[in-house]
Parts: sequence; C-alpha cells; structure tokens
Amino acid sequence: MMWLVGSPQMREAAVGTIQERIVVDPQICGGKPCIRGTRIMVKNILGMLAGGYAMEQILHAYPELSRDDVVAALDYASAVVDEEKVVALGA
Repeated sequence: MMWLVGSPQMREAAVGTIQERIVVDPQICGGKPCIRGTRIMVKNILGMLAGGYAMEQILHAYPELSRDDVVAALDYASAVVDEEKVVALGA
C-alpha cells in the first residue's frame, strides 16, 4: 500500500504509531515525551539525528529501540511542529 506524504491516510497511520510508541507521563522524565517502556526521550533521538547520526548508529546506541520507535519519534516531532504557531525569531 502506498500513501502520499501528508495524505490523510499517512497522517492517520502516523498518529496510530505515535500513540503506540510515544508516552508523555509526568512520572517519567518530567513529562517529556519518551519511547514507551523506556526513559529514552524523543529529544535525545532528534538530537542524534540532527547531529548526523544514522539510523544504525542510533539503534546501536539504544539497542532497546526499533526502527519503528525512531520513526515514531520523528512522526511525533512532525505532529507537534504542525500544531504549533511558528514565530520568526529576531523579527
């Protein structure tokens, strides 16, 4: 099955994955979004990707993660940015 990026079907699939894999719990990491069942924060995964880490390097650093966990972190970040009002800095 193939969906276009940004299509309603892809968005629905991403939301399902996010709900299955990302948890926000005030008792875990101060309520920061984490991969379910771990204390690995979404921001750690995003920081590694921003720093140039490849998927394989992230999975090596966090063997308890799966590719789907890393993709869910990206989907979560995308959904959060999509819902936020973006304001230009320094304007």
